[in-house]
Amino acid sequence: MNISLKCVSVFYLLLITVTSCYKQKVEMITTTEKEPWKKVNNFKITSFSENAHVVINKNDTLQTIEGFGGCFNELGWTSLNMLKENDRQSIMNELFTPGFGANFTICRMPVGANDFSLDWYSYNETDCDFEMKNFTITNDLKTLVPYITEAKQYAPNLKIWASPWSPPSWMKWNKHYACAVPWEGLDKKYQNNLPANKQGREGTNMFIQNDEYFKAYSLYFSRFIEEYRKQGIQISMIMPQNEFNSCQIFPSCTWTAAGLATFIGKFLGPEMEKQKVDIMFGTMERPSEALVDTILYDPYAGKFIKGIGFQWAGKGAIPGLQKRYPDLKLYQTEQECGDGKNDWKFCRYAWTLMKHYISNGANAYMYWNIALEEGGISRWGWSQNSLITINKSEKTFRYNHEYYLLKHVSHFVKPGAKFLRSSGKFTNLMAFINPDNSLVIVLHNDENTDQNVSINIGNKGIVVLLKADSFNTLIIQ
Repeated sequence: MNISLKCVSVFYLLLITVTSCYKQKVEMITTTEKEPWKKVNNFKITSFSENAHVVINKNDTLQTIEGFGGCFNELGWTSLNMLKENDRQSIMNELFTPGFGANFTICRMPVGANDFSLDWYSYNETDCDFEMKNFTITNDLKTLVPYITEAKQYAPNLKIWASPWSPPSWMKWNKHYACAVPWEGLDKKYQNNLPANKQGREGTNMFIQNDEYFKAYSLYFSRFIEEYRKQGIQISMIMPQNEFNSCQIFPSCTWTAAGLATFIGKFLGPEMEKQKVDIMFGTMERPSEALVDTILYDPYAGKFIKGIGFQWAGKGAIPGLQKRYPDLKLYQTEQECGDGKNDWKFCRYAWTLMKHYISNGANAYMYWNIALEEGGISRWGWSQNSLITINKSEKTFRYNHEYYLLKHVSHFVKPGAKFLRSSGKFTNLMAFINPDNSLVIVLHNDENTDQNVSINIGNKGIVVLLKADSFNTLIIQ
């Protein structure tokens, strides 16, 4: 064999060897403030490195991921309906079609009014109707039912869970939907006219602590589940009270943990067991593990609790509770809401929230408002962020920064994926392995210069170039 033939043979042998060592398909998506969701080739396959910035072991798995989503609110539906039907359908397709866009698989809804409802209402405002003879979801047939029904047309297996912001007003000692009076200076149109002697406070029970009322409220939950079931919407799980420590100017109701334990253990738990609907304790908006302990240690309530929901300052309790109750499901139930500006600065903060929750055991992560009009103003005067902003006058819409951030995770991480433990000096990342064995690595470069990050995956390596101030998803199949 001559020298030329030998060289060609050696070349093809090396090519075959390299190909056999790394057969995976690799993709990379990058988002910056100016350029969202760009497919790039800013990576290079390498060999194993002793000095890699990140080390990932695909077998070192942690919690199972159930999915990602948002909340179905009335103002979300009315804003989407300001658009042409084709545009609204395009958005719903992008949000809910499996494997297409955001790939939402689990979403929240309110039981009655919340701060992003059109106005105050409950499903039964007939005083002392303990048998729920006048229960009705008529209000929801105009907004929440069509909103969820349309989402389920794109995602038939979408999981829905629910929580109330306030029970019917007659079940509270102050006979009012709110707990607190608005702060001074808020526009008069947002006032709730709650007198001083009708205001509640944290650490007290605004719900009337009486068996007759507990029983009626449990029936209220059952009727809600049954009426939604008739609409083709299955409620898989409920949390008994949104932010039970927070005395708000909008629909709200403070409870003590002991009061909730009584309600859950002796009334709501048995009723939900009949309906085959799970109960999770929440939503927890305080960093107090003791509040959860009160429920879980209760001999009646504890046996019904399948998990815990956290939001806002509740993020401070999730690390300790995850360690002490490793078998419970943990949901991040409402991403902090922003100020309606939907700017890049808050998007960067949103990443730290997502990373904190998932790194501390969260099985699901939910955004708050899916869509709002420009400014994001609630019925009670708060401006908040949303994944999508609607321009009413021009009948146009835009996806905001936080939408693309969430999509960087939710589009690629499938239900049943496992969160992976990683190590190394570069820590601003999350890694997952999907049921099909594909690997998803989401990285944030929070520096104002480009960075090269080397990653060891088993006995292989890859180096990625992260653009300055960027979010990046690496998919290895």
